[in-house]
Amino acid sequence: MARQNPSLTEPQYFILAALMDGPLHGYGIIKAAERATEGRLRIAVGTLYGALERMERAGWVVADREEIVDGRARRYYRLTEDGTEALGREALRMQRAAAVVIGRAGEAGVSPA
Repeated sequence: MARQNPSLTEPQYFILAALMDGPLHGYGIIKAAERATEGRLRIAVGTLYGALERMERAGWVVADREEIVDGRARRYYRLTEDGTEALGREALRMQRAAAVVIGRAGEAGVSPA
């Protein structure tokens, strides 16, 4: 069953979004989040692994596999069904919140951009 969640932090949102296309390792997640935000969001390694740990406990991501690259373990994470639902709820919440502002700006004759 999906867990109720308060709104996701921006790093959590983009970490989950990065995993929509399939499993990624930590560096891959960081780079995907940077690309998705055109470089605006740069997730620090400590932030990433702390968020992944919390999201793993919440049931939103799971370790998919591990491989050794240059003598170091590289763990891949994947999105779970609960994680997909949490991401979708957050996207809908943000869309509704933005619609309030965009609608009011339009009523006032102000461009929201």
